[in-house]
Amino acid sequence: MEQIEILTTNAQVAELAELLAKETTIAVDLEADSMHNYQEKVCLIQVSTEQKTVLIDPLAATDLSPLHAVFSNPEIRKIFHAADYDLRSLKRDFNLTIDGLFDTMISAQLLGEERIGLADLLRKYFSVELDKKYQRADWSQRPLPAEMVRYAAEDTCHLHRLVEIFEKRLEEKARISWATEEFALMEDVRFAEVDGPICLRFKGAGTLSPRELGVLEKLLQWREKEGERLNRPVYKVMGNKSLLALALRMPRDKANLKGLEGLSPRLIERYGRALMSAVREGLEMPDAELPKFPRLPRRGAKDPSIEERVKTLKKWRQEQAARLALDPGVLINNAALEGLAAVNPQSAQALDEFVGLKNWQKKELGESLLATLAR
Repeated sequence: MEQIEILTTNAQVAELAELLAKETTIAVDLEADSMHNYQEKVCLIQVSTEQKTVLIDPLAATDLSPLHAVFSNPEIRKIFHAADYDLRSLKRDFNLTIDGLFDTMISAQLLGEERIGLADLLRKYFSVELDKKYQRADWSQRPLPAEMVRYAAEDTCHLHRLVEIFEKRLEEKARISWATEEFALMEDVRFAEVDGPICLRFKGAGTLSPRELGVLEKLLQWREKEGERLNRPVYKVMGNKSLLALALRMPRDKANLKGLEGLSPRLIERYGRALMSAVREGLEMPDAELPKFPRLPRRGAKDPSIEERVKTLKKWRQEQAARLALDPGVLINNAALEGLAAVNPQSAQALDEFVGLKNWQKKELGESLLATLAR
């Protein structure tokens, strides 16, 4: 592979944007540092035309606004593999949106590929080997080692050829409209804005009492501050299981910290005082200020007819998936099946009004689906 250029100035990014505006197709990928720093961020952007690959260092070149016109131009196809996280990150970090997406992972799913990871696809079609160890590398380090630069470039430089193969196969199978609809839906993904107590987003919090939630909230707030202070992902400060055990035991002194899951003598020595302070703050919270986990209304008795329809639909889905050589979950997910079983549409109009299915699913499966529900 030839020497890969890394752009480190705003002027270079602006110049690249002018060149990309003349292209009809570009391939894009991102590398982030979520496993190595407190606040994850995009650390590298790879862009490949059919002729060359360049890397953008957004830690040095901080003004990426010139790319907006290129990324939002639907006439310029943007190839990603597994675009979901990348599109969310581009919007969050740089306010960049994508129009004109082609996602090779979605394409692989719609073509029934057994393995849809990029490394697997590149090995299968081009005998290219990607070293997966760099997926967990610290992409915020500078300078980047030469082998990491090569790995980053490999992520996009083969995507043009992969699209040629996949687009032809999608057309042969009359599934290009399926892919187009999926791409359009993907373009709208965003990171959800979160607010309110941290503990309400904590796995396992639904089983805790309000007082235990209060203690957990103070522990989580402490961990956030410590992660920010150390510039370390919070899970590397202290694991969730340890914090949950602390919230359940609510120890009154350091001696009671011993034996809790994940709390080694070293961690107790380092954080024992801070943990006890957080627990004490949770215990002292007024009842009116304690977090309250939203409780879902109790479900009524299960409707036997709906349960039976779910079973029938799952069997039907298995048959249709085998016919189309697709993973059943790609064809229709369980939530959609359960919604269909509850609504039980009996006409094309009723099925069209059901929001849980995409247009391509209604077109491809609608007639068979209605016939199955009518039995």
